Amino acid sequence: MRLNEKSFVAQCVTCGSELHPERAEKYDYCMAPECQEKNLKSLTMVAVGVNKSAEQYLLLDEETKDELAQGKYRDQRRGSFGTSVPTQSASPAPAPAPVQPARRAQPARRAQLPRPRPAPREIPRPWTKSQEKLALLYNEQGRRPEEIAQKLGLSTYLVTQIILSSRNRGKL
Repeated sequence: MRLNEKSFVAQCVTCGSELHPERAEKYDYCMAPECQEKNLKSLTMVAVGVNKSAEQYLLLDEETKDELAQGKYRDQRRGSFGTSVPTQSASPAPAPAPVQPARRAQPARRAQLPRPRPAPREIPRPWTKSQEKLALLYNEQGRRPEEIAQKLGLSTYLVTQIILSSRNRGKL
């Protein structure tokens, strides 16, 4: 069998270099950084909350936009968009806000001023500073709470509380 026929060789639309046949099946540009930068099109992804176990990610194209607008991917845990029971107010109901498909529905938040946090107060502890220092020192040396308790004349529970409270305060 002779190959007298010329086979078609795909070329990059940007630089004109020859494309690998497998690459030419899907793309019309080569892997050169300049060609990638010029021809690569980004894809917009959207996270769709279908159920409580996981998100579903879709490419945001015209078909997906239409499906989102029709409510195909609405969160099934929520009854509906907006209120289901009419309010007892005398004023007319405001027009519903347009649904933006790319965003997830979030619960409405009341406009509140941030409350100042109370100053952290010192919690009274049933051990002295010197007992705490010694317990932490022994703990850093690798001694078990039972051994530390025996040395300091405290209960194992109290020694454990000393160690845990210092970890919570960031001293260990």
